[in-house]
Amino acid sequence: MILCNIGGFSVRLREEHDFSWFNEHFTHPFCIFDQQDSGNLSFGSIDIQSSQRVFVKYAGVRPEHFDGDCQEAISRLRRAVKVYTDLQPHEHLIPIIHSFSTPHGFTVVYPWFENSECLHPHWSYPPPAKYTDVRSPFYRFRQLPLKQRLAALDAIFTLLEYADRRGYVSIDFYDGSILYNFQTNVLKICDIDFFEQIPCQPHQPPWGSARYLAPEENQPDAVLDHRTNIFRMGACAFGLLGGELDRSFSCWDANEDLYTIALKAVAPNPLERHQHVTEFLSEWQTAVSSLNNNS
Repeated sequence: MILCNIGGFSVRLREEHDFSWFNEHFTHPFCIFDQQDSGNLSFGSIDIQSSQRVFVKYAGVRPEHFDGDCQEAISRLRRAVKVYTDLQPHEHLIPIIHSFSTPHGFTVVYPWFENSECLHPHWSYPPPAKYTDVRSPFYRFRQLPLKQRLAALDAIFTLLEYADRRGYVSIDFYDGSILYNFQTNVLKICDIDFFEQIPCQPHQPPWGSARYLAPEENQPDAVLDHRTNIFRMGACAFGLLGGELDRSFSCWDANEDLYTIALKAVAPNPLERHQHVTEFLSEWQTAVSSLNNNS
């Protein structure tokens, strides 16, 4: 293992790597994300040209927790640029500013979402601390009033429905893709790199969290389509309002109408879910409106 210094941060790498490109484009890094297993190394830094705070995602290096192929990681990040291009601009999606190649990798630059926190910061609050530590973003989010959490879910559903209309399956979407600003109650989505065009087959092992995976994503010959997106939306509801994989009503924070809709969305058999994302969303929004009118 190699200990590399990048802008004052010590990063454990599996092999030597040339980061001279970083200093040509960025300065004053203020945070680093080196615990991912995707093959990406990311930074919060200042863009020299714009003087703005940005999020920098880089593929081509072998961080401590990545044992895959660097060229595959580079290809995935290059492909992600097309996904973002197809889906941006969208009010709830953090967009790509630009991207560029380096001598040994590929870099994508995004705006920095100020004062935001990831709802699944496994590097800071690994379970069970994620669920029990009062400082954990997920714990704090779950303490928000139901109305605010429903508004956050609406933002998520709006983006996932848009992605569905644009012909994408929301591969690898989970609470690690959700950033929340507790000061303004604004939610943004990041890290949609693995979204794939409908129809597609699941990667094995599948990308994503078991808490959000549809059953068909564990079946090598399955076809992922619109009903996979419906499952993902239901899983989001249970993640932010319920007991995640414990989908009993006793763990549910909203009313029975919303529970019934979410439970249908996560039916193990895709044919037993809603037929279309728009059908799910229409039922959900009607139930939310009824709940708000009665509160």
